[in-house]
Amino acid sequence: MLDLNDLQYFVMVVDHGGFAPTARALGIPKSNLSRRIALLEERLGVRLIIRNTRHFTVTELGQTYYAHCRAMLKGAEAAEAAVAMTHTEPGGLLRVTCPTVLLEECVGGIITRFMAMHPRVEVHLEASDRQVDVVAEGVDLALRVRPPPLQDSDLVNRVMSQRPQCLVASPALLNRLGEPKEPEDLSRFPSVHHGSPQRDYSWTLFHQDGAEFTIQHRPQLITKGLPMLRCAAIDSVGIAQMPMSLVHDFIERGHLVVVLPDWAPRTEMIYAVFASRQGMLRSMRMLIDFMVEQFRLLDDPARGMRGSPLV
Repeated sequence: MLDLNDLQYFVMVVDHGGFAPTARALGIPKSNLSRRIALLEERLGVRLIIRNTRHFTVTELGQTYYAHCRAMLKGAEAAEAAVAMTHTEPGGLLRVTCPTVLLEECVGGIITRFMAMHPRVEVHLEASDRQVDVVAEGVDLALRVRPPPLQDSDLVNRVMSQRPQCLVASPALLNRLGEPKEPEDLSRFPSVHHGSPQRDYSWTLFHQDGAEFTIQHRPQLITKGLPMLRCAAIDSVGIAQMPMSLVHDFIERGHLVVVLPDWAPRTEMIYAVFASRQGMLRSMRMLIDFMVEQFRLLDDPARGMRGSPLV
């Protein structure tokens, strides 16, 4: 029967270049080591090592056997390490960047819940609305939001969430100005805009049958805060483009109404960007998996983004 200990002894004897130095390294009698190798050769029916008082030589078959033994031992070590990893508490420093609004909306809570579960993890988190250079700035994980497709890059991307968008308005605003029937009707409505001030503002809408329509609008309010944008829509300041997950509950309660339900803006994607899967800290892999699961729960229309802890 195969005994990995014998393979280990044989590899060590070859690596140390003899029985005496190997016996000293292992702290066992040289005679015991020699007997184990002799029994191994007897079981295999071949000579692996030629030894006498002056010479120590590994035979050609011994060299071949040695190479296979080393590979088997490496595999055994890898198997041990893989099992050990499941019992090792993740730790280490993770450098993360995230758009400000997304951080305030949900990511901050996701990360703190993860850290509460894994107290050895340290996070340096930067709220940034610029596109961070992950490699040059030494960032482990960058979260980004944009419509598909993802930008071509040498970096690794993993989609966290696909967020359908919609146009919403308060019932009071629609009662006052009438409900729009076609995208062109939006031009007579006040609007609010998420982002920075710019020269022109427009919504590009897609019909269920594939038609596309772009309409210009002039916002009454411009803000980088989605909660603020939602409040403005509820208070009849104007029509807002919002992620459905952020307004689902308010639609259910009758505070907001979906405008032109057959038309919708392009779906946005939240995705994580990192340099490579190779050499990735276990804590980072676990954080990414945790975030994917948390976003899956947040995207559940039955929940919406209610701000309650997700477990």
